[in-house]
Amino acid sequence: MSANEQVFRSLIEGAFSTGDLSIVDKVVAPDFIEHQRGARSGVEALKGMIKMLRSWFPDLKLTVVDLVEQDDKVWGRIVARGTHLGTVMGKPGTGTPIQIDIIDVCRIINGKMVEHWGVPDTLAMLEQIGVMPGRPA
Repeated sequence: MSANEQVFRSLIEGAFSTGDLSIVDKVVAPDFIEHQRGARSGVEALKGMIKMLRSWFPDLKLTVVDLVEQDDKVWGRIVARGTHLGTVMGKPGTGTPIQIDIIDVCRIINGKMVEHWGVPDTLAMLEQIGVMPGRPA
């Protein structure tokens, strides 16, 4: 496993899946730039995102399904699973299990993630917990 893949997996399968925020300090640059819609840049903002997601889905587990690496970038297709136990957009926990797909692209320099572009299937998550009406059959 390359050093860049290790950084990527540490954040995704480590910090997000366990809630261990010390991993963020180890693998994310202090001047980290976030490009994901609705998310803020910086290490503390990333930690806040992890805390929020884990408050919604305390058993959240992210699994890297596919990974491609080229130069200083790593692309990953990830599956996120969890149980809706916290309040999301005013919707109290339902106990509903969710599963969504995520595409992440990260730029890694000298063993630290410096940029991130993420595309989580937020609509699928909102449909599964009942915030948005489901797709017609």
